[in-house]
Amino acid sequence: MSAKKKVSIMVPCYNEEENVVPISQAIVAQMNQLPQYDYEILFIDNCSTDNTRPLIREICAKNKKIRAIFNVKNFGQFNSPFYGLCQTSGDCTISICADFQDPVEMIPTFLKYWEEGYQIVHGVKTSSRESKVMYRLRSIYYKLIKKYSSVEQIEHFTGFGLYDRSFINVLRNLKDPTPFIRGIVAELGGKRKEIPYEQPQRRAGKTHNNWYSLYDAAMLSFTSYTKIGLRMATFLGVGVAFLSLLVALVYLVLTLCNWSNFVAGTAPIVIGMFFLGAVQLIFLGIIGEYILSMNQRLMNRPLVVEEERINFDDEGEESEA
Repeated sequence: MSAKKKVSIMVPCYNEEENVVPISQAIVAQMNQLPQYDYEILFIDNCSTDNTRPLIREICAKNKKIRAIFNVKNFGQFNSPFYGLCQTSGDCTISICADFQDPVEMIPTFLKYWEEGYQIVHGVKTSSRESKVMYRLRSIYYKLIKKYSSVEQIEHFTGFGLYDRSFINVLRNLKDPTPFIRGIVAELGGKRKEIPYEQPQRRAGKTHNNWYSLYDAAMLSFTSYTKIGLRMATFLGVGVAFLSLLVALVYLVLTLCNWSNFVAGTAPIVIGMFFLGAVQLIFLGIIGEYILSMNQRLMNRPLVVEEERINFDDEGEESEA
């Protein structure tokens, strides 16, 4: 009798004390309905400051198929989930957020298409029960990135999906200290299947995303997959130089034609100085974002530093991870 295929479910969390127990119960209940598969659940905690870790310890004590990795500090919204994917040991890995905004009920659908030969089966949001304004702003952002990106981009993809072990091995060998899973899937992923879904409301607690974290995510994708910022600086610089030359010629002609009574005034000079200064500062900031992205990659620091592992007793599986 052939061994069962093993499905890993990776759940990144940070201050999710109201959700970790229900999400573990929901995943276990879903996998119990799929007896043809073995499974493991891996919680990777990004240094929660509430009661999340004690609750995860209780969950792991009751079910040895549930594992946990605790980080020594918060390593950000991208590094920790990426590292968690690389620590799984299943034939495929499903990434699910702890807040129930990734529907657990889609696991059988993911597995169905995986069995049909797709290496990546991922969810794509068609709508959201959260803020409609934020959904529309994200839609504009995705379309801009998609239009100007040098590689294919996936709209409204948050990382929720199934990844075959072959793709997980690609991630392990990537050695990118600032990984952006959404872009990596589009750039390096094999045969993909998109599953549309409506994003439900968060079950409990508050989102940990704020303006800064959203801006950080936008800049990471912007600097990793587009050249438009630097090209805009070049083209606008040429345009402003040409416009300045035209204005200078007009003033020269007016001065020569009205030598005795033409008054240029200081307003155009002041406005021009402020305009050029603003343009320079904007593009210095854009160039700085690219340099910051390069600097983070050149430093090549580890994705995360672990504080503790729970239920990683099987040395064979641990070495494989």
